[in-house]
Amino acid sequence: MSGRGRLTLAAFGATLLASAALLPLVKPATWIFTAAILLGLVSAVGTATRRVPLARPLTIAAQTLVALLVLTVVFAREQAVLGLLPGPDAFAAFGTLFQQGVDDVGTYAAPAPDTAGIRLLLVVGVAAVGLLVDTLAVTFRSAAPAGLPLLALYSVAAGLSGGGAGWLFFLLAAVGYLLLLLAEGRDRLSQWGRVFGGAPRGGRGPAAGEGRAASAPVRTGRRIGVVSLGIALIVPFALPGLGGGLFGGGDGEGPGGQGGTISAVNPLVSLQDNLRQQDDREVLRYRTNARDASGMYLRLVALDQFDGTAWKSSVRPIEAVPELLPWPDGLAQDVTTTEVTSNFVASTAYEQKWLPMPYPASKVAIGGSWRYEPAGRMLVGDNGQNTKGARYSVTSLDVRPTAEQLAAAPAAPEKLRQEYTKVPASLPADVKATALEVTRGARNGYERAVRLQDWFARDGGFRYDVDVDSGTGVQAISRFLRDKQGFCIHFSFTMAAMARSLGIPARVAVGFMPGTPQQDGSLSVGIRDAHAWPELYFEGAGWTRFEPTPSRGTAPDYTREQATGGTAAPPAQPSAGASAEPSAVPSASESCPAQLRRLGECGPDQAAGAAAAGGSGTPPLQLALLGLGVLLLLALPLLPWLWRARLRARRLGPAGDPVTRVLAVWAEVQDTAWDHGVTPDGSLTPRGTAARLVRLGQLGPEAADAVHRVARAVEQALYAPRPAPVTGLTDQALLIRRGFAASATRTGRLRALLAPRSAARVSWAARARWDSLRTTTSTRTRALVQRRPTRDPAA
Repeated sequence: MSGRGRLTLAAFGATLLASAALLPLVKPATWIFTAAILLGLVSAVGTATRRVPLARPLTIAAQTLVALLVLTVVFAREQAVLGLLPGPDAFAAFGTLFQQGVDDVGTYAAPAPDTAGIRLLLVVGVAAVGLLVDTLAVTFRSAAPAGLPLLALYSVAAGLSGGGAGWLFFLLAAVGYLLLLLAEGRDRLSQWGRVFGGAPRGGRGPAAGEGRAASAPVRTGRRIGVVSLGIALIVPFALPGLGGGLFGGGDGEGPGGQGGTISAVNPLVSLQDNLRQQDDREVLRYRTNARDASGMYLRLVALDQFDGTAWKSSVRPIEAVPELLPWPDGLAQDVTTTEVTSNFVASTAYEQKWLPMPYPASKVAIGGSWRYEPAGRMLVGDNGQNTKGARYSVTSLDVRPTAEQLAAAPAAPEKLRQEYTKVPASLPADVKATALEVTRGARNGYERAVRLQDWFARDGGFRYDVDVDSGTGVQAISRFLRDKQGFCIHFSFTMAAMARSLGIPARVAVGFMPGTPQQDGSLSVGIRDAHAWPELYFEGAGWTRFEPTPSRGTAPDYTREQATGGTAAPPAQPSAGASAEPSAVPSASESCPAQLRRLGECGPDQAAGAAAAGGSGTPPLQLALLGLGVLLLLALPLLPWLWRARLRARRLGPAGDPVTRVLAVWAEVQDTAWDHGVTPDGSLTPRGTAARLVRLGQLGPEAADAVHRVARAVEQALYAPRPAPVTGLTDQALLIRRGFAASATRTGRLRALLAPRSAARVSWAARARWDSLRTTTSTRTRALVQRRPTRDPAA
């Protein structure tokens, strides 16, 4: 097989291996067969046109045309002219399918259903990357840059899969790229000609025609390949894990019985997409002994950082899940609390790394690898752990402060206040101005918080609309305050930002509303129960929930009480049954002292001392291994250039006697010519070699004169009784190098720089050393055998 043929197959295989990272995104993944056939046809057309040969632009055009025809037959046959040729109707059909694919990507989770739109996006994307890889690696014979589209293909898959593109797919993509580099290296080595090794010392060695081991360049290439594959095997283990989305995704049923829940790295996009689901698929079912479950929101994560562009979670240490969680920060013992136990069963279609549970939880019983984040009181999966099919029990506190307690709350601790009242300098002035206007006349932080909640939920004229574009930046806040329409994300982050501007510590919680009571006494939480709400901090009550979103959820009792201590209106949502599945539920403890006695030994000081802190960031060792692996991978294609630059510097250096310097410069001149396509000819004299270099290299007058001067210096060094010192040889060698570069094409200059042909000397030197080592070892072994004393038969 020719070198281009091997490169074509390597480019085809590398693209398919990299596209394997897309397989977890769609179920069933039959689109890969369509993409493979299309890639094969594009590669075959490229091979045929390069054999003609056609100009490079014509080769690329022919491949693009064939790809377009195949796509037309597969996706727009009915709209095509004669069922094959793409016309206006076919392109309109492509546009419609493309838009449907974009919409489907925003609607479904991984694995999404294999709709026509998604299939078109995948096949076209893989075909485009394959065409680009074939163009770079085969048509232009530059395999190293072909790694960029392969990396882009893998990166897109890793970003969309929410953790589905793990180390295995990274390894496949890396192996494909390395095989492509090895194929190109073998092709380049084959163009250097056949390698003839000298006979070993002593005249021994295999005769011509006898079976010999693989040539040194081939063995060197194999060794480089083994080292590279080893690096590819080690680096993925140092890569940080790709976590799932906030609400997760799985094999749930979407429209048509296929698809799943939303999985997105951005929790706000994920939440909005969940609320747009056509089918309210169940993600959780639970039983609780709470008398009133209408306010038992299931919290996933708290977003406590606002940088002006987005709300996000802080990077904080995590630790092993303690048997009893510490007492909640800021919660005083005189606030009424009730212990509630709830048993949860997560759907097998619900996969995500944050564990939904009531806030604040005091005890969690769950199997698997879970970690605890103390600041947000959250549980996060470790080493790929997620909620799929999880069964767990949560003991939590139903905290019920009174309006009087909240109104009389003292100032928050200074450290907490500074962290949770930060607002970006880019926050528009109208946000704080509006907050001051709405809360005018309020006597304390509690009254300000209630007025903000009521203004959003009832008095401000806001309208709930899930189709409003999401966003959490300062401009989105101003737009929301102006247009007065949005969904829970807009209400929660705007109220949190306004509360912070008034000096009230605030953050945004994301999770689920309590769900819908079922006839068997359980509660069912659907994907459209996804919700966001603000949490405001009041010393004595801790982090307290508010509900500014109209027509969603229920306002807490302590926000419906009057300052005079009036009682709250009864909630509209019925309470859940007291039985529990899958295990029996302990009886509820209604008194505060019982709860305090149970957790008395786990106060903040002792709990903090008992828990072993861990880090959620990437360990330094993994970062070091990752950086080293990336540097080694990037350095592999540059090894010939690095070796050539080092050899040139040594040859043109000032060290050595005059004769050695002249011969070193002459060797550099010949290797420079070789790098630019003029192969060495050892049968010629220095003067004949110089004439040949000038003629084949098409050197200009100055460079030609420099070659002849160096050749005359070589003749003097070799044949004169007393060679006269020669100066300026380094300048002559550099002038000759510039002359070869001036007469070469841009591609020729790049090849001489990045893939010098004279690098074959490395292989020759390695083969010579190996032959010398084998000869020396064989000679010493025979000498030892011959010196061994023989036994006398007569003895």
